[in-house]
Amino acid sequence: MGDRGQPLSPWFPHGGPPTLSTLILLLLLCGQAHSQCKILRCNAEYVSSTLSLREGGSPGTQRGGGRGGLASGGLCRALRSYALCTRRTARTCRGDLAFHSAVHGIEDLMIQHNCSRQGPTAPPPARGPALPGAGPAPPTPDPCDYEARFSRLHGRAPGFLHCASFGDPHVRSFYHHFHTCRVQGAWPLLDNDFLFVQATSSPVASGANATTTRKITIIFKNMQECIDQKVYQAEVDNLPAAFEDGSINGGDRPGGSSLSIQTANPGSHVEIRAAYIGTTIIIRQTAGQLSFSIRVAEDVARAFSAEQDLQLCVGGCPPSQRLSRSERSRRGAIAIDTARRLCKEGLPVEDAYFQSCVFDVSVSGDPNFTVAAQTALDDARVFLPDLEKLHLFPSDAGPPLSPATFLVQLLSGLFVLWLCVQ
Repeated sequence: MGDRGQPLSPWFPHGGPPTLSTLILLLLLCGQAHSQCKILRCNAEYVSSTLSLREGGSPGTQRGGGRGGLASGGLCRALRSYALCTRRTARTCRGDLAFHSAVHGIEDLMIQHNCSRQGPTAPPPARGPALPGAGPAPPTPDPCDYEARFSRLHGRAPGFLHCASFGDPHVRSFYHHFHTCRVQGAWPLLDNDFLFVQATSSPVASGANATTTRKITIIFKNMQECIDQKVYQAEVDNLPAAFEDGSINGGDRPGGSSLSIQTANPGSHVEIRAAYIGTTIIIRQTAGQLSFSIRVAEDVARAFSAEQDLQLCVGGCPPSQRLSRSERSRRGAIAIDTARRLCKEGLPVEDAYFQSCVFDVSVSGDPNFTVAAQTALDDARVFLPDLEKLHLFPSDAGPPLSPATFLVQLLSGLFVLWLCVQ
């Protein structure tokens, strides 16, 4: 059972082994690697292993020629060694974007070249002087530009996720769950190795189950070469266009400009761009509440440990904190029909955003809540990578049916229909 290679790959566009210039791109993330993390050593050993294969291989191998070429043998051995090296340094590299990107890159290449996970590894690379005639290394891209760095390393654009919280609050999770929540006090929307976002909610009225977000705290965690730790805090009637220390960027480090705050409407709209982690955040104030919307790189959103599992953007609201359909249907300060008419003007599709609008307007008695739902939908239209998932139609405040559950219900329905026609 050999490791069959494919003639082309995003990393090796001409089918042959990479040139020195191409291989050096593996080191693009070196500017941000932590001193304790040994991912740079893994990168360098992989570069050296594949370079030696090129220099010592036959002309056919250099051109990627047949099933016995680099991809079918030497490259797979080098990739297995690379993977082994990353596993050995995983504990000290948690939260390092260079490490996470390397792991995903290895996985992609092993799939592309049909490499088995088990098998021989490459021998340790020989140490020696720089190769003559190699030429100068290509300029290193900005280590604090996540999208450009990822694209150069993986040969494709990064994936992104979207989450939002608005109104009651209603939470749209990364995985398209849509919940209406009764959460009171401080709850984490995000808690990963790069970013912490906490929303603080209180009841819309005394004794009411419904709550609104009154305060949002965001911590952009320190990242070597890019930013100092920055804290942003917004409260109702206080939506600053600066971090808590008065700055509007990531500080004096070389990549400080990769974190910035912008506002087109002071006091009601703030946009924070964190290019070093591929993230954009929008915070708005409408109808005496704060709305939160985020577009974040997948690698960043998924960089958390088991201890950080309570995140509303990841799992939605805990079941005990979700308002049921009957609770959401109770009469409020405005009749349901009136609320529907007000919401229909800006939300013609009766999806989850429309239903959320109806609930908020009815319970609060404030027609301005229509704006919170409309702007949340507008953000989703811009931030979602797949617009087919823009409109959600949840049957209740829980996750969508699994395929197995759906199949059981479908068969049950068909059986009842069969009985009816007998």
